[in-house]
Amino acid sequence: MRQRTPSRGRRVPLAAACVLALLPAGRLSAQPGPPAASARRHAPPADWRTPAERSDYRTTPRYDETIAYARRLAATAPRQVRVETFGKSGEGRDLVIIIASKTGVFDPAALHRAGRPIVLIQNAIHAGEMDGKDACLALLRDMVVTGDKAGLLDRAVPVVIPIYNADGHERFGPHNRINQNGPQETGWRTQASNLNLNRDYMKAETAETRAFLRLWNRWLPDLFVDTHVTDGADYQYDTTYGVDTGPDIFPAIAAWQRQVLSPYLETSVGAAGQVIGPFMNLKDDGDPAQGLRLGQDLPRFSTGYVNLQNRPAVLLETHMLKDYRTRVRGSYEFLRALLEVVNRDAGRLIEMNRAADAATIAAGGRYDGGASVPLRLEPDGTTEPFTLRGFRSKVTKSGISGARRIEYTQEPIAITVPRETSLKVTLAVAPPLAYIVPAQWAPVIEVLRAHGLRLRRTARAWEGEVETYRCEGPVWHGRPFEGRQVLFQPGEGGLRSGASPGTCTPVRERLPFPAGSAVVSMDQRAARVAVHLLEPQAPDSLLAWGVFNAVFERKEYAEPYVMETLAADMLAHDPGLKQEFERRLDEDGEFAASPGARLDFFYRRSPWWDARLGLYPVGRLASLDGIPIARER
Repeated sequence: MRQRTPSRGRRVPLAAACVLALLPAGRLSAQPGPPAASARRHAPPADWRTPAERSDYRTTPRYDETIAYARRLAATAPRQVRVETFGKSGEGRDLVIIIASKTGVFDPAALHRAGRPIVLIQNAIHAGEMDGKDACLALLRDMVVTGDKAGLLDRAVPVVIPIYNADGHERFGPHNRINQNGPQETGWRTQASNLNLNRDYMKAETAETRAFLRLWNRWLPDLFVDTHVTDGADYQYDTTYGVDTGPDIFPAIAAWQRQVLSPYLETSVGAAGQVIGPFMNLKDDGDPAQGLRLGQDLPRFSTGYVNLQNRPAVLLETHMLKDYRTRVRGSYEFLRALLEVVNRDAGRLIEMNRAADAATIAAGGRYDGGASVPLRLEPDGTTEPFTLRGFRSKVTKSGISGARRIEYTQEPIAITVPRETSLKVTLAVAPPLAYIVPAQWAPVIEVLRAHGLRLRRTARAWEGEVETYRCEGPVWHGRPFEGRQVLFQPGEGGLRSGASPGTCTPVRERLPFPAGSAVVSMDQRAARVAVHLLEPQAPDSLLAWGVFNAVFERKEYAEPYVMETLAADMLAHDPGLKQEFERRLDEDGEFAASPGARLDFFYRRSPWWDARLGLYPVGRLASLDGIPIARER
């Protein structure tokens, strides 16, 4: 839903930074508020307090201490808890999951056969944001040690990633989150190569993302949660969340999230003493009265990616300025409430997911030129009144930056603001029966395989007519973004709205495909992932991420003295070309004043011009007839 996600990109407003500056140096921690009612009633045994609880929420445990606590849980309740690794970080640390299963079954295929919904909870993708990690350790303990929350395992099977960004987690220090109120030290936002894992779900460059995709395809969760700590404005809410319900979501899943999941979360978490609300994506951080905006949840982000996988995805964002105890308790109560819904609606959740997969597979089994897969969304203008629980503020002109500065007080107010409620599709595509990717584009094929897409290979070279695109007018961002030179279109909000390769026009071309080219059929459950990777104007396509930049590079040039002679000959033998050239001279003063542009006019129309410049090399197939596909082994 979100086009801008504060914890995913924005910095805290100056006023919020000023509030933090008043806290003790090196210890971004205010006095914690009163614990939630559930925390007072059920204090854990002293020897089972989590590391964060033992420090009274002043600190969060390092990697080794976190994994040691997880392994202690597994050793104490071996029939209910298992710790597994699912890959290695860039620096070689184990990437760990903690599985809790009431029946002692830890095989994902067996769990799916038994109708037990699997909930994947991902923590610390931004390793300065530790709330979910510490909440999960406490919640797992209360499921299998104290038994206080044992009922959460009646049907649900939580699979917890305590620390996804393990390397960033160990870049530990007191100055990693200027805009966050505790704990005393945290990890770093990015992984060891300085890439943001919450931008990598589609391009899948990092070792961590490749490991996550293997984990995803092995477990195929029924619901996904990603925990964060938000930046942005100041307000009363300590716990905010987001779910996507737009036209790119399977209708039954969207309705369940809107009508069942969201109301229960708000009621239950609020009753536990937390101040919960929807994700606060303000139109203007300097003026909360402008209201809340809505945007597309791009698949570069975790939840946007999971949407393409036909699964409900939930974003949890606690509020940075609240003390660490409050934030961890908010995460705990949120995850507790969410698991309650999953247990109660287990059958419905599983059936919705199966139906979404079946519909995707059935639709991909035939070519339908009238079908539509949404690629880009934007608000449709619909709003509703929303009561925003904020703090009174004033706006002044800063004597330091010269900009407008918002200053928050701690006086609570409730104001009615407009909240955007729905999205419309601004770009969609009819998917082909299959895509065909030339064998020489091996990195592209590797990414497709990493996503778990079913690929078939051509047994021998094949040449034929395919639909593809000719892209013109690409614009590259002026500096690297996530380590890549990406394409974007000015006026769209740049990178936050997703990249665009300029204008891509469908064309039919006869192209050669060598043996070993990859054929990606659409009759598979993750077909929408393939569409968003391979349709060039999708916001997170591989072309938009710069993987295909070479197709825009001109490799042959003509010397001016050669072109002068050739152009004169072309004018002498082609009256229509002569008329077009003279009209261009009359209508385009910049063209007329440029000798290079005038000669290039003729070079582009000569047989020496590179006809494949800007030609997208991936083919769209409406039929597989005649394609020499190798037998699957």
